[in-house]
Amino acid sequence: MEFAFYICGLIAILATLRVVTHTNPVHALLYLIISLLAIAGVFFSLGAYFAGALEIIVYAGAIMVLFVFVVMMLNLGGSEIEQERKWLQPGIWIGPAILSAVLLVVIVYAILGINDQGIDGAAINAKEVGIALFGPYVLAVELASMLLLAGLVVAFHIGREERAGEVLSNRVNDSDKRKTEEHA
Repeated sequence: MEFAFYICGLIAILATLRVVTHTNPVHALLYLIISLLAIAGVFFSLGAYFAGALEIIVYAGAIMVLFVFVVMMLNLGGSEIEQERKWLQPGIWIGPAILSAVLLVVIVYAILGINDQGIDGAAINAKEVGIALFGPYVLAVELASMLLLAGLVVAFHIGREERAGEVLSNRVNDSDKRKTEEHA
């Protein structure tokens, strides 16, 4: 299990470095998915199976799909689309494919090599986690959901293009200013 922990940790570090240094947001998000899966492998190797499963389902599944959807909604120019086509060649995917394959082998090794003698304490089931999340930590859960919603709204406004003649506000003063600017 120590081997799985170190390999998953190394993959998480390498993939996170690619997230930070990559210039294309879609490719950076793909590396972030690899990083989150590696962190799930770290949880599995430490014996925290429920936390690892939550990492895969919640972060690598739902939230990353939302992030990829928002980034894909942003309009890319012609030069960026042409650059994307060049990057979709099979040689570009060798690095992420190797990291994903190593990660898959390590996770399978970690799951098959389960040794429950070293785990102290009682196992925590999903009901206890749910009671804790919606009991004393309900404020933190609500704040996290509001933060994700705010991030989605900001990403929409950043990617939105202003069209000619479009009124961005319903206030009378703003639309009057826009009309006087157009006539000038």
